[in-house]
Amino acid sequence: MDLLNTLVEKGLRRELPSREEALAVLTTSDDDLLEVVAAAGKVRRQWFGRRVKLNYLVNLKSGLCPEDCSYCSQRLGSEAGILKYTWLKPDEASKAAAAGVAGGAKRVCLVASGRGPTDRDVDRVSKTIGAIKEQNADVEVCACLGLLSDGQAERLKAAGADAYNHNLNTSESTYGDITTTHTYADRVETVRHAQGAGLSACSGLIAGMGESDADLVDVVFALRALDPDSVPVNFLIPVEGTPLAGEWNLTPQRALRILAMVRFVCPDVEVRLAGGREVHLRTMQPLALHLVNSIFLGDYLTTEGQEGKADLDMIADAGFEVEGAGTATLPEHRSGGGCASACAPSDSAASDSAPSDSASSDSASSAGAEASSARTDLVTVRRRGAGTDLAPNA
Repeated sequence: MDLLNTLVEKGLRRELPSREEALAVLTTSDDDLLEVVAAAGKVRRQWFGRRVKLNYLVNLKSGLCPEDCSYCSQRLGSEAGILKYTWLKPDEASKAAAAGVAGGAKRVCLVASGRGPTDRDVDRVSKTIGAIKEQNADVEVCACLGLLSDGQAERLKAAGADAYNHNLNTSESTYGDITTTHTYADRVETVRHAQGAGLSACSGLIAGMGESDADLVDVVFALRALDPDSVPVNFLIPVEGTPLAGEWNLTPQRALRILAMVRFVCPDVEVRLAGGREVHLRTMQPLALHLVNSIFLGDYLTTEGQEGKADLDMIADAGFEVEGAGTATLPEHRSGGGCASACAPSDSAASDSAPSDSASSDSASSAGAEASSARTDLVTVRRRGAGTDLAPNA
C-alpha cells in the first residue's frame, strides 16, 4: 500500500506526515489492519527496538475533585462508586510505589485529583518523591497534579521529580464539550511550565469520547507541535455515574488504528498504552505492543486493570522484553528533552491555538460507524492498592 510505504519512510526520517495521510490511517479497512500494524511496527522498532517500558500509577488523593471533566469518575458531581480518600502519607505512597517497582516498573506516576496543587500540596508531594527515591534511587518519578502555578514545576524538579504529566485529551475545538471549569489553553500552559522547569513532559489524549477522526488528528498534531517526550493514549473507560458512561464507540480494530496513527505522527516519542486497553483492545492487546513502547502495569486510578503477571506474560509471549532501569527509553537524539530542530514539525502541523478547518465539519466520522457493544462487565472499580488495606495489583 503506497500510503503505508510513505508513512514508514517518513517515520524513519522523523518527518511529519500530512494531515490527509494521518486521517487515511484511521479510515483503512479491517482487511488492511495487519498491514497497518506491521508498517507502524517498523517505525516503532527503528526507535525503540522490542523494549517495553513499564509504568505504575499511585493515586495519592482519590475523588472529591472540583473540576467537571465528563470522562472522569473523580469529577465534580460524580455518582461513580469509586474510592474516595485524602492525601496518602509519604510512607504509604512509597510502599505503594515499591510494589510497582518490584513488578518491573521503571517509572512511578504520582497522581492527585483536583484543579491543581497548592503550595502545601507541592510540599507533600515533594516529601513523597523523596521517600520513593530513598527506597528506589533509580526509579523515574512523574507527577500529575493538575494545573501548575508559577514556580511549582521548579519545586517539583528540585524535589527529584523527573517528569510531569498533563494531557491535552482532545482537540482544542471540542475541548469545551468535555470540560467547562478550565480550558485547553490552561493545559497547554501547564505542559510548557513543566518543560521550562526541565521536567520531561508527558502529555497525551483520550480516544472514544465521541470525537471525530479530525479531532483525533488535531490533538495528535498539537501534541507533536508541543513536543512532549511521552504521549499516553487512553481509551475512554465509560464508568457508570459519569456523563460519558454511555459512550462505547471503539472496537479493537479502531483502537489499533488510532495507536498506529499516533506512532506515525510521533515516531520517536514514548507512546504509552494507557487506560482502557483491557476494555477496548481485549484479546488484541498483544498487537498493540507492535505500536507502543510503553504501558501501565496493573491497575489505574479508580478502575482495575489486567493482573500484573498477565501483563508480563503478554509482553514475553509477544516476543518483547521489559525495559531495564539502566536503559535509556528515548533515542539519543532526544536526550536533553524534546527533538527540537531535529524533527521540527512542518508547516502543515497544527498550532496549539489553530485547529484545522476539517475538525468542525467531519460529521461522518468512522467512530460512530464502528461503535462496539457495551462491555460493562470489563469495567471494575478499584478496591485494592492505594487507599485500601489490600495488596496492590503489580
